[in-house]
Amino acid sequence: MQNKLLECNDPAHDIWKGQRHPLDCIFHPRSVAVIGASEREGSVGRTLLWNLIRSPFGGTVFPVNPQRHSILGIKSYPDIANVPEVVDLAVIATPAATVPQVIRECVAVGVKGAIIVSAGFKEIGEAGAALEREILTEARKGGMRIIGPNCLGLMNPLGGLNATFAGAIARAGNVAFISQSGALCTSILDWSLGENVGFSAFVSIGSMLDVGWGDLIEYLGDDPHTNSIVLYMESIGDAHAFLSAAREVAMDKPIIVLKVGHTEAAAKAAASHTGALTGRDEVLNAAFRRCGVLRVHTISDLFDMAEILAKQPRPKGNRLSIVTNAGGPGAIATDALISGGGALSELAPETLTELDRFLPAQWSHHNPIDILGDASCDRYAQTLEVVAEDPNSDGLLVILTPQAMTDPTQTAEKLKAYSQLGKPILSSWMGGHEVAAGTQILNQANIPTFPYPDTAVRLFNYMWRYSYNLRGIYETPSLPADSDWFTPDRRLVEQILAKAIKSDRTLLTEHESKQLLAAYGLPTIATEIAKSDLEAVEIADRFGYPVVLKLHSEIITHKTDVGGVRLNLADAADVSRAFAQIKSKVNSIDPAAFLGVTVQPMIKMEGYELILGSSLDPQFGAVILFGMGGQLVEVFQDRSLALPPLNTTLARRMMEQTRIYQALQGIRGRKAIDMAKLEQLLVSFSQLIVEQPQIREIDINPLLVSPEGMIALDARILLHTQSSFADRPLPAIRPYPTKYVQHWESRKGDRLNIRPIRPEDEPLMVQFHQNLSEESVYLRYAHMVKLNKRIAHERLTRICFIDYDREMILVADRKADAQNLQNLEHEILAVARLSKLHGTNEAEFALIVSDRYQNQGLGTELLTRLLEIGKEEQLEAIVGYILNSNYKMQSICRKLGFKLLPDAIEGRLKAIFHLHELCRLMEATVNGK
Repeated sequence: MQNKLLECNDPAHDIWKGQRHPLDCIFHPRSVAVIGASEREGSVGRTLLWNLIRSPFGGTVFPVNPQRHSILGIKSYPDIANVPEVVDLAVIATPAATVPQVIRECVAVGVKGAIIVSAGFKEIGEAGAALEREILTEARKGGMRIIGPNCLGLMNPLGGLNATFAGAIARAGNVAFISQSGALCTSILDWSLGENVGFSAFVSIGSMLDVGWGDLIEYLGDDPHTNSIVLYMESIGDAHAFLSAAREVAMDKPIIVLKVGHTEAAAKAAASHTGALTGRDEVLNAAFRRCGVLRVHTISDLFDMAEILAKQPRPKGNRLSIVTNAGGPGAIATDALISGGGALSELAPETLTELDRFLPAQWSHHNPIDILGDASCDRYAQTLEVVAEDPNSDGLLVILTPQAMTDPTQTAEKLKAYSQLGKPILSSWMGGHEVAAGTQILNQANIPTFPYPDTAVRLFNYMWRYSYNLRGIYETPSLPADSDWFTPDRRLVEQILAKAIKSDRTLLTEHESKQLLAAYGLPTIATEIAKSDLEAVEIADRFGYPVVLKLHSEIITHKTDVGGVRLNLADAADVSRAFAQIKSKVNSIDPAAFLGVTVQPMIKMEGYELILGSSLDPQFGAVILFGMGGQLVEVFQDRSLALPPLNTTLARRMMEQTRIYQALQGIRGRKAIDMAKLEQLLVSFSQLIVEQPQIREIDINPLLVSPEGMIALDARILLHTQSSFADRPLPAIRPYPTKYVQHWESRKGDRLNIRPIRPEDEPLMVQFHQNLSEESVYLRYAHMVKLNKRIAHERLTRICFIDYDREMILVADRKADAQNLQNLEHEILAVARLSKLHGTNEAEFALIVSDRYQNQGLGTELLTRLLEIGKEEQLEAIVGYILNSNYKMQSICRKLGFKLLPDAIEGRLKAIFHLHELCRLMEATVNGK
């Protein structure tokens, strides 16, 4: 019951493409119409036409201008309808008010791509925004894709296409550059021609009416000529599409972004600590970390990092070894390294011994490794060879200062042999003309070189952070897949929220907030409500002294600010007095605000006060905050942000970004807290956030943690109003799709759990592949794939760490059953995959069933569920490729209504199911037909 799913690097994948990607009409047009072409010297319309014809791209160019019969000696046409051939790409340079009609005419004749260079749209206000909406409506009618408006245009230097009004076409290369600023594009273009930097694509994206960051990242991620993607970003646009595409591509190709507009005040109306602490730029940084994008802060860093990541491997850590022939540059490099979060590697004893063997006695004997001013090229080479083998080193920097005894050129020649060490090597050849030849040798050998060592170190710090973030995304979470997952009391939460909404309240009481947290497994302190001082005393007597009294109110946000908290109450008299004081104080402010008090035991646990919260970002939706808590939380501002959902790895990464993290691990004789338990607490909190969208903001402050335990001492939850809920920003990352979790019983009576895969399943997937027969493997992949490749972490991350918007992978698993001694092991028995195809609204399916579980109806059940998911996800069709010899899979497909057609690749069939047929059949079933 296996079907072959083409892997990302499978050359046969290109055969499936058959039909062109929608953006091919823009990047690889067979014909271009310039609408608004002009003969007038210096006009945009003339420049566009001239650039297209002077840099041949292999297609035909048609000027369109109703006022002229020819332009630049080329026959002109009055409108697009009169062009004698089908046009792939229309480049539009007419006044903004005319563009909707131009698009309408293009759609009518089948033009599939457009670049609108015209300005005068949403940048001028509502009138321009209305024009954009009209344009998009017309384009959608014909499936047209649009770049712009208000942009410079697009270049495909490898194909010779220059659909811009820039002065020259970019050099061909392997870096894709996308910019929201047309002016910056021309500046970068001038710089690149002088620096001999080449591009695979050069795109001015404009105001992103249609084609956005996500579309271009996905398209260029598939482009075999693009090695890295660099972005100049002013606004992120569709955050969901950007994160989804970037996360998919970043594993294979670096995405480096220069985002301007660093600061924006946090939401002024936010009443919570979390809202006050969540700055927009920090949220953006959290989003970049979550999808593996590297953010830099200068234009030079943008292209330097593209070069370095193309030439050198990513470091595994932040430890750098520095080899230098002068102490001063080594010290400068060290300062830059430490300031940027990096660390000097500590030389291993065997490294020190080996260096002592051939270096002069006066060498530094530590890192930075100063091999002295008379260092020869051989001394450099020997030192580098030894240091490269040091297990404590994650990267190397070689510094050369031109001294009388130093030969920069010969040293560079010697170092060429060490360009591929398995860890990054950077160099700084300091000086001008004297070191130019050596610099050129190093660069040609793929060893990036820089004039100053602090520049090289800054880029190394970028490298290890980039590597660190990628590992965080794809590191298998520590929580084992077969552990008992806590099931929240969702019914209780629903009752709490419904009660508040019915009362037209947006603020939960502290008591309700703690009930809600406890429903998701977050530890809270016992809390009871007292409406009189006698009730308060009775509860306190039951709890035991000392106790805490807090204002119970549905109105007041921060109890401490109104004297609504009394701590360490030692007896009944203290409780009665505190009740009266809180009531009197609150009544003087707003009598309606006092509903009584809550009584809680006074916790004597010694530990750290943390804050854990969530608030909404208008672009990314819910954002989680973690850090140092307590009353001075805004003063210390030691916090980190992350986008939900979290797993234990992402939770740990989040904590690692704070200063309090070091203390939590134990300092100055204090024991460490249970970090694994704290990680799981953050995961549970994340689950609460994604499952309860009615919640607008949460503060748990303080969350008291110590080696003895963890407990939420105070909590505050704000809900959406009816209008704000309707307008709320959706989550930027799709959470685990629990709606696709279902039980199923096999023909033998075994109860299985069919559910979407999750990152924690990687160990079970290893076991699953270990148990497959060679025949099953062959039928799945159409060739034999060795076990070590099938279970490699790099491969399994693409299966377990999926984006549920782009793929849906179902696993059928069986847990240990006390009543069935044969089922002693938690195992995955089958895997079914549905992967959306780029540039289409179709998806490709694949499935494989464990040999022991074949012929039990499981394959049919999984494929049936994939069809149902396809319908739910509003796909148009599902396709798959089946070997001619895979009769079982063919039988399942026929039974479910797939059409089996001969495929372009000999020896296999193409199975296709048009989902509108499934909709029709289901509708007929509902109607009883």
